[in-house]
Amino acid sequence: MVETNVHYPTDITLLWDAMRKLIIGCGRVCRRGWGQYRYNLRQVKRLLRRVQKLKHSTSSDEKKQAAQAKKIAQAYRAYLELSTGLVARAEATLARLATAETASIEQTEIACFVAHAHRQIDQIRRRVLQSETIAQAEKVFSLFEPHTEWISKGKAGVPVELGLNTCIMEDQYGYILHHRVMQGETDEAIAVEMVEETQVRFPGLKECSFDGNFYSPANQETLRTRLDVSVLPQKGRRSLEEEAFESSEVFVAARQQHAAVESAINALEIHGLDRCPDQGIDGFKRYVALAVLARNIQQLGVHLKKKSVRIATRRWKKAV
Repeated sequence: MVETNVHYPTDITLLWDAMRKLIIGCGRVCRRGWGQYRYNLRQVKRLLRRVQKLKHSTSSDEKKQAAQAKKIAQAYRAYLELSTGLVARAEATLARLATAETASIEQTEIACFVAHAHRQIDQIRRRVLQSETIAQAEKVFSLFEPHTEWISKGKAGVPVELGLNTCIMEDQYGYILHHRVMQGETDEAIAVEMVEETQVRFPGLKECSFDGNFYSPANQETLRTRLDVSVLPQKGRRSLEEEAFESSEVFVAARQQHAAVESAINALEIHGLDRCPDQGIDGFKRYVALAVLARNIQQLGVHLKKKSVRIATRRWKKAV
């Protein structure tokens, strides 16, 4: 999993991101009505901080709980009312600027953040004031890196990661043959495509070992027609035939070699691929591709160094 360069998203901080960008944008392109845009910015941030500091009461007294809940709702309402008013002013500014012959890049950006602000205001109102649960599909986890996904792998100490999964195909010598940035994709959805795309470049690929997450009955059937040996651990109850195959020497040997891919993943992470600093999905994919290239070059250097050591050792033995 490669993280995107984003802060932890909450609906109130995402609204702040949208308000900050649209207020600054309006202040730069139009002085009319926005002469005090810096003051407006401070006012929005002040209300954001007030909301962030308020916590739900842990008292057993129901009156205290109700009083604190009312205080929190009032803080949210003040934050939403100020934001709504400023968004309306931004829309009026865009309407005035729309009379120009050509739209500037700033106007396009302001319109984009106005739309983000409307969505966040609606979701905050529904969640806090109407006690509604927001569906995961409606949520956005970054305004600046919209391709960011909420990934929960259940790891100890890291319950949630923000970024994109990346699948890699490694050969027996430690070189990464193929990789794929997974946008809205699951492991089982790309298993066959990863093999087909790799075989286009490396027709000699005849054996492949996968994690259990790549398993599906359709994948199992298709991969066995494309590979001489397809090591795809089956989930759930196995038939006698599957149990016999997974106990065979070929399957066990391939599974033992499969652990080496964890070394490649760790090497990619410690050499910079744990978090992508580039912006946009194109920059993200480019960064991942360059990291894979760097890993292969590093691996080539390791093999050349080992070869030179073997040659030097043989020469020394002959000399002795």
